[in-house]
Amino acid sequence: MSDASVSQGRYLRPRMNAGEAPAFRLLFLTVIAAALAFVGYSVLTDLQAAGEQGIAVGAFALLALALLIALGFEFVNGFHDTANAVATVIYTNSMPPLVAVVWSGMWNLLGVLVSSGAVAYSVVTLLPVELILQVGGGAGHAMIFALLIAAILWNLATWALGIPNSSSHALIGSIMGVGIANQLMAPAGMATYGVDWSQVQKVFSALLFSPLCGFILSMLLFWTFRVLIRQRVLFEAPEGHKPPPLWIRGMLIGTCTGVSYFHGGNDGQKGMGLIMLILIGAAPTAYALNRAMPETAMPAFVQMAGDASTVFQHHAKEVRAPSVADARSQVTEALRNRHVDTPQVYSALAVLSDDITASVKGYHSLNAIPAAEVPNVRTDMYLVSDAIRVLTKTTVFEGKEAADLKGFMGQLNAGTRFIPTWVKIAVAVALGMGTMVGWKRIVVTVGEKIGKTHLNYAQGASAEIVAMGTIGLAEGFGLPVSTTHILSSGVAGTMAAAGSGLQWRTLRTMAMAWIVTLPAAMLLSGVLFFVFRHIF
Repeated sequence: MSDASVSQGRYLRPRMNAGEAPAFRLLFLTVIAAALAFVGYSVLTDLQAAGEQGIAVGAFALLALALLIALGFEFVNGFHDTANAVATVIYTNSMPPLVAVVWSGMWNLLGVLVSSGAVAYSVVTLLPVELILQVGGGAGHAMIFALLIAAILWNLATWALGIPNSSSHALIGSIMGVGIANQLMAPAGMATYGVDWSQVQKVFSALLFSPLCGFILSMLLFWTFRVLIRQRVLFEAPEGHKPPPLWIRGMLIGTCTGVSYFHGGNDGQKGMGLIMLILIGAAPTAYALNRAMPETAMPAFVQMAGDASTVFQHHAKEVRAPSVADARSQVTEALRNRHVDTPQVYSALAVLSDDITASVKGYHSLNAIPAAEVPNVRTDMYLVSDAIRVLTKTTVFEGKEAADLKGFMGQLNAGTRFIPTWVKIAVAVALGMGTMVGWKRIVVTVGEKIGKTHLNYAQGASAEIVAMGTIGLAEGFGLPVSTTHILSSGVAGTMAAAGSGLQWRTLRTMAMAWIVTLPAAMLLSGVLFFVFRHIF
């Protein structure tokens, strides 16, 4: 739909700049400054509570820079994904643009705050295990900076062209680029963990499913509305700047609220896991283990560790138990080569499980474990958890054995895969502030450049309901999906269902961006990782 057709006749473009007074810009800058101060205060408070004696100036500077870049990724994420949530309410005159953006930001905040963290760590599991365990070293810093900067650069490039693009897609591509580069840069004869392709396939399947799900389900829902709802006004475009009838307006605001809430719960998590890796690398005493786990939870933890150790020892058969250091090396190598189901690895896992049990028993809580022992305890817990995750995909364990291992994995994840509340708040603010800065380009594309006619009420509601449901289900299963692709393809599906025609030039551009994003992000992050490995 051309600009001329939008501005002529009874259909008018929404007043995009309404309400943007200088006072709003001042408030925006104040919120940004307050959020950054809050992040700094939270980090210092956590360090003090953990008894951290302070970190070197250079390490603290790297920590601050890494946190800024991670929050910058979420800020740019708001340009794309959150903007999609408000496009329908803006183009149906259900809410003024500025009000819609602020409203969406508030529900994104709530969605982030109550999120489980499952999506955050499903993204982290794509990273090379050796880089995760060495995140405080030069390779870990190179990994974090390379993948975040690559994703940010690609998101900014597509945003500048007004092309709806998936931040999830860009981040997954960046992670794959780092993994492949890490593998290619390994010294001759030294095996190096690259990309966990089975995990990539699982995550990428969810991303591939997004546009197909959005298009087909939105089309079907629009047709259902046509059959069941006979009120003609639902299928009409807004007249001028006139708001829709109250019941339609309430429905559209409700769907926008749902998409914003679930978007915060899903997309907001992608940066959380990376922020936690940054914090663990810079201040392991404060962030490597969940210091908030109560002492009362430890007896159950010890019991499950013992049950898991018994399972591992049973499958280890007569293999001699290695030392703790050798056990770590064996499990790391097994995860690198994806050969975990061997008696030698089971023996090593039993040793690590017993070592974890001894630490928890000796100090009665994760909070009491001395700083010098924290890195080793976290390494043991991470390796055992990741090994169980791989083993549960096989048919080796069934019945009680499978239940014992899954229960222990849950305890290990509770001790190592946690998100502090201040991290959630910081990410939520970054998402909301990004939306308020860059929403217009993507909103105009979704509202005007997908279909040949003005978006009507039923089309907006259909696309939003499908997006809300799909993102909510993905959050429940711990899978990252693309809000952008679900909602944009949903709008296209409703336009096709209505027979109003599609602007194929826009759709071809979006499809090309979807195809090119993965290799482009991989190339960018791979090159950046190579450069940073020679700096750090």
